[in-house]
Amino acid sequence: MKTEQHHLDFISSIDSQLLDLYSATVTGVVRNVASAVVHIRVMKNVRDPRSGKSIEQPAFGSGFVISTDGYIVTNSHVVEESPSISVTFIDGIEQNATLIGADPSTDLAVIKVYDGELKPLQFANSALLEPGQIAIAIGNPLGLQHTVTAGVISATGRSLRAVNGRLIDEIIQTDAAMNPGNSGGPLLNSEGKVIGVNTAVISEAQGLCFAVSSNMTAYIVGQLILRGKVKRAQIGVAAQTVNLTHRMIEANQLKTKTGVYVYEINNRSEISNHELRDGDIIVEFDGNPIGTVDNMHKYLNESVIGKQINLAVLRGGRKHLISVIPGELK
Repeated sequence: MKTEQHHLDFISSIDSQLLDLYSATVTGVVRNVASAVVHIRVMKNVRDPRSGKSIEQPAFGSGFVISTDGYIVTNSHVVEESPSISVTFIDGIEQNATLIGADPSTDLAVIKVYDGELKPLQFANSALLEPGQIAIAIGNPLGLQHTVTAGVISATGRSLRAVNGRLIDEIIQTDAAMNPGNSGGPLLNSEGKVIGVNTAVISEAQGLCFAVSSNMTAYIVGQLILRGKVKRAQIGVAAQTVNLTHRMIEANQLKTKTGVYVYEINNRSEISNHELRDGDIIVEFDGNPIGTVDNMHKYLNESVIGKQINLAVLRGGRKHLISVIPGELK
């Protein structure tokens, strides 16, 4: 009995040490990064349901400093259409902020403050993340400033639909608890480096929270700081995903079971799409199989603006090769 009790005491001691180590990791991260996490307050113009008039109403979110000269990352939906933006640091200092740029397609935005000695956070390489790693979220849920929650990376490589309909790739799923107001705050690893930007919560479920990966964020933020926007391409069509018949797939040796049906063509001076026809089904983009509108969006990036691109389309059930020159998406 003594031997068994000694074994149980030993196991209990190990568990206690592990819990202490976990706690020390989380508290250490919070202590080091807290000064870089901000509470964002904005005023938004909303329509009063009773009077029908436009009124200003406060809204809240989170953000974090990424440079000593005052650049702050947050979500696009936090600061969009906001005539005024203010940020409050953990020491209570409040500053007005300027919107540098926003990208609704990834729900990311950059704002800037101009005073104070700021300690920025660093980005980790999100490509190295694995499910089960510690994930620490800091934000301002429901206006409760600098709330800390912790959990694990539940999955990587998820996709999430942005408010403008585009698909955001490289999404991190975590069970670190979040609520409205966490939006724009950092998701951190055990080293205190940013692995994602908290962006969405599935309110009908428990433990389903999402963050835009740090690698995606670093690229988008760089574009916003340099240009105030992210350049993307368009070929001037309205389209939808459609199923292909077995005969179409077999006869044309296609690699996908769906294609992109063109139902409207917009002619613009900066786009060459005169070879396209209403009713065409796009199945390849520059040699790459295309099965959905989301697939095509991935290839319509800055690198193809002004460049001649070969499309494979089904027309009358047969595959034809045509060319287009994409223009910049305005």
